[in-house]
Amino acid sequence: MSYKIITDSACDLPKELVDKYEIDILPIYVFCGDKEYKDKVDIMPEEMFKRMNDGDYFKTAQIPPHVFKNKFTEYAEKNESCIYISFSSGLSNTYQSALIAKSEIIEKFPDFDIEVFDSKLTSGMLGLMVLKAGKMVKNGQSKEAIFRMLEHYKKHGEHIFTVDNIEYLYKGGRVSRTSAFVGGLLNIKPVFDIKDGVIRPINKVRGSKKLISKMFHYIDERQDDIKNQTIGIGHSDNLEAVEIVKNKLVEKYGCQEIVIDYFGAAVSAHTGPGILAVFFLNKKFIE
Repeated sequence: MSYKIITDSACDLPKELVDKYEIDILPIYVFCGDKEYKDKVDIMPEEMFKRMNDGDYFKTAQIPPHVFKNKFTEYAEKNESCIYISFSSGLSNTYQSALIAKSEIIEKFPDFDIEVFDSKLTSGMLGLMVLKAGKMVKNGQSKEAIFRMLEHYKKHGEHIFTVDNIEYLYKGGRVSRTSAFVGGLLNIKPVFDIKDGVIRPINKVRGSKKLISKMFHYIDERQDDIKNQTIGIGHSDNLEAVEIVKNKLVEKYGCQEIVIDYFGAAVSAHTGPGILAVFFLNKKFIE
C-alpha cells in the first residue's frame, strides 16, 4: 500500500525535491504586526531576512486544527493513506493541532488510514527525514519500514548550528536576557544543538573565525559514516559560509550527497538572519 507524505514548511526542503517525491507541505503561519503570511507561500525567506535586517520583527503560530482537518479530508475522501510528519512538538504546538484534526476526521471516516508522527526535529533534519520517507514511498516500502526509519531519524538526528545575533533567541524565549546581553557585548558566537526536540546551547566562541571549526568539532565527534549519508546545510542568506562548510564536508569526509536550503520562517523568525546549520545522523540508518 502506498502512503502520501505530508509535512509542514519547517522541513526546509528544496522545491525540486518536494516536487520529485510528491510531498505535500502545509505552511507555518507567520505574523509581522497584524499582517498574516504563510511561510514560503506569501513570504519567501529572502524577503523575510531583508525585512528583519531593516528592523521588522516576525512571530510564528501553529497551523490551526481546521487546516489539518481540511487537508486530511482531501485524502480521506479519496481513501488515500497518509503519514503526517510534524515539526518538533518541543518547539511548536503544530503536532497537537494535527492530533486534534486526526481525532475529528476519524469520527467521520473511521476507516481512514492516517498516521501523525512527532519528529522531534526541525528544519533541515526534519527535511532529511521527510526526504527519506518520500524515497521509501517511491520505492514501494511498507509503512512498518517507513516507521522504523522515522524512529531512527528521531533518535539519531543531529542539528549543529549557530546564529549571528543571539538577541532573536532571547526575544523568542530561548536564552536568558543576561546571555543575550553578554553575547552581543563580547561578540560571543554560540553553538547549539537540539535534544529531545528542544534547542540547547553546547558551546560558544569569541568571534566568527573559530565558529565553523567549533561546529566541525561536534560533527566529527558525533558523525557515523557521514560520507555515505545525505547531509543537510541550512542557512539564512549566508552563502559564503555555506560554501565553506560544503567544501569542508567534501574534503574532510568525502560527503557526496548534500542538500542545501534556506531556513524558512518557522525557525528563522526566532533565530534571525545569519543562522548556519549542519544536519546529519549520529548513527547511520541501515535499511
